Amino acid sequence: MQTSNSIYKPFLLLCFLILVSLQKVNSQIVIGTPNLGFTQACASDAFNTYSTTFVFSPESGLNSSNQFSIELSDANGDFSNPTTVFASNAGSVTTSPATLDFSLPDNTAGENYKIRIKSSAPAATSTSSISFPAYYKIQDSPFTINNLVSTGVYCIGGSYLLTIDNPGSGNNDSPLNYPSLTYKWYKETSPTTSVFVSEGSSLTVNQEGTYFVETNYGTCTSNSFSNRVTISSVSSGEADAGISSSLGPVFCPDQGATVLSTISGNSYQWFKDGVSIPNATNQMYETVESGTYAVQVDLGNCSASGTIILQSELFEASINVDETNTIEEGDFLSVIISNTANNPQFEWYLDNVLISDAIDDNFEATDFGNYKVIVTETSGCTASRTFLFEIIEAYDPFPDVEKIPNLISPNGDNVNDTWVLPTKYVTGSNTKITILNNRGIVVLQTNDYQNNFPENNLNLTSINQVFYYVITTSDNQVLKGSITTIK
Repeated sequence: MQTSNSIYKPFLLLCFLILVSLQKVNSQIVIGTPNLGFTQACASDAFNTYSTTFVFSPESGLNSSNQFSIELSDANGDFSNPTTVFASNAGSVTTSPATLDFSLPDNTAGENYKIRIKSSAPAATSTSSISFPAYYKIQDSPFTINNLVSTGVYCIGGSYLLTIDNPGSGNNDSPLNYPSLTYKWYKETSPTTSVFVSEGSSLTVNQEGTYFVETNYGTCTSNSFSNRVTISSVSSGEADAGISSSLGPVFCPDQGATVLSTISGNSYQWFKDGVSIPNATNQMYETVESGTYAVQVDLGNCSASGTIILQSELFEASINVDETNTIEEGDFLSVIISNTANNPQFEWYLDNVLISDAIDDNFEATDFGNYKVIVTETSGCTASRTFLFEIIEAYDPFPDVEKIPNLISPNGDNVNDTWVLPTKYVTGSNTKITILNNRGIVVLQTNDYQNNFPENNLNLTSINQVFYYVITTSDNQVLKGSITTIK
């Protein structure tokens, strides 16, 4: 006969199994396909935030430690090696539907990306989203090709090589600085239309026309495109070789040398004012001088030449004070800037702080310190010149000290270098000053003391030499003491 305990135990076991089964069911969730809040993702450093919305069920199935994450496929929609582009904080997403924001990695480039949603507790993965084009525009500004020369020439039967400049002329932001980028070349068919020609960082041209290149950001629009270059061909004789100046035809030499560039060829020779420039045989030539520059380019079966007129402008300016100036307390120094600048602007600084009300070519400086004045030509060739000067307090050889010092340090630092007495004992007081060394030899004796002991010719070779002084006033009062010199 079974006891009540033997019947009760199987019943408890059955209840336990049912409870575990229910917990397992409750610990599973289903995540729906993510809906995109965009049709294409064209990211850059100025904008890189995209959203997706998804549903999941049941809400009660989430553990408190759960994190939702967004995974990005490769450019072909493959999740074999996905990139996690977002992960929520534990327990922060608890209701369905949910909307999450994410950002693209800076190497994103392709037309068929997808995303999917994953949960961590419990673990679940959604189906992937629809595909979408996505690009991170790591370079999104105009750049130069052909060294900004607007023309190119090749001989009949030959070709001309167009390349992206790296870094190119001026402030060119070359996309070649970003190895992950690719490029598409185009040929203009009208002022507003063009046809695709080829891919790559260079293009070999054997047909006349106007060409340019764009960074390949797929269906995303961008500002990453080049200047136009018009290519022509010649059968014989001499063609026109363009010349560009990196600083323009009018430039300021204090900005550095301007770089002259011409079309690509087999060899080159540069000229200034009709005279051949020695060793100027490269495609580029640097100069800071005004003049008429020309170049001869050997193209093989033909040649080309070009000319440019450069004007180097730098105004003249001068200042009427020395680098170091002295004034007494309460006095001033009149500073005047002479210049030939067009519409000059003046900025005055004291210890690197702008003096806001000093805007003229002259200034009365009353404070001690380091001054700077910047003269800027604001029209024509914009350029600046800077002048530096300092004002220090004039040295007073007879300051009004109270006591007779017994310690000096003649080390040349202009602090306590000499034995400075109260004014009632110095020149004009008819006081006799006698100074002796430690052997009793008189090294200085005068009735017209100039606060100048020790003088330069006194040989102070040992450390902490001791001298003795005798001061005899005009009414025969006598003061005695010692002077210790510290080197």
